[in-house]
Amino acid sequence: MHPIKPLDKLPPKREKVETLKILRQLSKSSKALGELKGIAQTMPNQEMLINAVVLQEAKDSSEIENIITTQDELYKALNTKTKQAPQVKEVINYRKAIFLGHNLLKKQGFLRLKDIELLQKTIIENNAGIRSMAGTVLKNDKTGEVVYVPPQEKSEILDLLSNFLEHFNLNQDDVPPLINLAILHYQFESIHPFYDGNGRTGRILNILYLIINKLLDIPILYLSSYINENKADYYRLLNKVNTSNDWEAYILYILKAIEIMATRTIDKINSINNLLSKTIEIVQNEAPKIYRKELIELLFEHPYSKIEYVVQKLNVERKAASRYLKALEKIGIITSEKIGRETIYINKILIDILKIH
Repeated sequence: MHPIKPLDKLPPKREKVETLKILRQLSKSSKALGELKGIAQTMPNQEMLINAVVLQEAKDSSEIENIITTQDELYKALNTKTKQAPQVKEVINYRKAIFLGHNLLKKQGFLRLKDIELLQKTIIENNAGIRSMAGTVLKNDKTGEVVYVPPQEKSEILDLLSNFLEHFNLNQDDVPPLINLAILHYQFESIHPFYDGNGRTGRILNILYLIINKLLDIPILYLSSYINENKADYYRLLNKVNTSNDWEAYILYILKAIEIMATRTIDKINSINNLLSKTIEIVQNEAPKIYRKELIELLFEHPYSKIEYVVQKLNVERKAASRYLKALEKIGIITSEKIGRETIYINKILIDILKIH
């Protein structure tokens, strides 16, 4: 990104963002996303899907910022009282921020500046808010060279954010929403309104934008895994928009990411549904006395489960809950593991499906 050129307000020129190549890819991306929305609606319990996909996204998005954790560490942290490593805590905060954003949208149907500040505060756990001191620059990690100087004055940052929110909440230019998502993502990352957490906040805004535009009902499509696999291109193409106003290559990258990640998520949903049906069948055949649909769904909502969850979900005594889980372990549905003083029951086959990008 060029250090001097001031950041233009939205919208960019239509002919730059609606080229023939972009419109062709838009058609493929929209189709894949439409299929994902449809298949997600067939899930018997959408909580299973949201919990699984949101945790994977929290891990992947944090990885872009070199915050590395494993899925097992995250599930253990969420379900036990073990001490959390700093990087695990950051990923769990990111997960919390996704749910927070989704709940805000369900309640009010749009986002305000204070909502975006709250998302960032939840991720980073500090009160610094919008940048108010000049001097923020983005450097190349390897060479130390300054690649971009975002807007420096707080008044300019607030003005640009106000312009951003107008286009986020109300697509007044009639640009197809998926193209607009790419434009908005570039704009937010270029405004770089916070001292820290801009990338993660911007990636949460992507999913919320899809929900605002009714392209998805629930937060299940994320681009972080794709960005991780193609990180150099992501930063290079963001830079090209800034230095040479080359929107086409960058928008194609984002649209392609949407198509690929929608297709992968569809595959994941199919695998989860198949495993759910198979698990129900095994339990009905091998442990019919304890079979209850809610019990099986619980193992998919919480791949790391415990007695308390069964007590709450099924409204049974601890003794009965323990008996159910032990019976399921006996027929190979779950595996128990002692963590500290707690016994956790793990749906390992599901965890393996969730680990696949």
